[in-house]
Amino acid sequence: MRILICDDDCLMNEQLEKYLQEYFAKNKLTCPEIVSYNSGEKLLADSGKKDIVFLDIEMPGVSGIYTGKELKKGNPNVIIFIVTSFSEYLDEAMRFHVFRYLSKPLDKQRLFRNMKDALQLYNTSNTKIAIETKQGVYSISTSNIICVEALGRKVIIHTTQADYESAHTMQYWVEHLSMPCFFQTHRSFIVNLEHVTDFSHTLISLYRGQFKAYLTRRKFSQFKATYLLYLESLQ
Repeated sequence: MRILICDDDCLMNEQLEKYLQEYFAKNKLTCPEIVSYNSGEKLLADSGKKDIVFLDIEMPGVSGIYTGKELKKGNPNVIIFIVTSFSEYLDEAMRFHVFRYLSKPLDKQRLFRNMKDALQLYNTSNTKIAIETKQGVYSISTSNIICVEALGRKVIIHTTQADYESAHTMQYWVEHLSMPCFFQTHRSFIVNLEHVTDFSHTLISLYRGQFKAYLTRRKFSQFKATYLLYLESLQ
């Protein structure tokens, strides 16, 4: 894991890095690599992994909003914290799905609570599952699975990288995708709540509208409640 901090205020970078080191020490966890930058350009030029990022909004050069959007394009699973004094940017930041919004000056205990949630999300997002096909076995992060679809006798795993024809049955995937972010909306569909764009009483749009899944009317209320609870857990 790598944690990156980006703020043009060097003192803020130092304080946040100190708090993070304290958090990992307090919880008897190995502290990951923590790298600080004072501009969005330098952060985006970093070629290493970007797992958790703390972003200031107002910086010289490119803004934190632009930087965050670019990070999400490169890795939809990056966990982004917005750290700023300017709450008016909240709506714009939420459009690219930031994980949390932290106000300056930093509240250490609030940061610690949110880091616990971020690490839980990171560990869930990095859970891998084996997809067995006629061509071979592929190891895929569960967060990259958009949905599972039964097409006649075929079972297709739609992911952010490619589609895979599974050697296993739909029931196998119902049992193996038992994580809270997966929901069987119809006998022919299991969807990943992370990739839901919108939904009606009968249809779910996924991955910015690129995929559609059926939703049975009898499951609508349960799905709606589960999805809203999922969104609440991200706040």
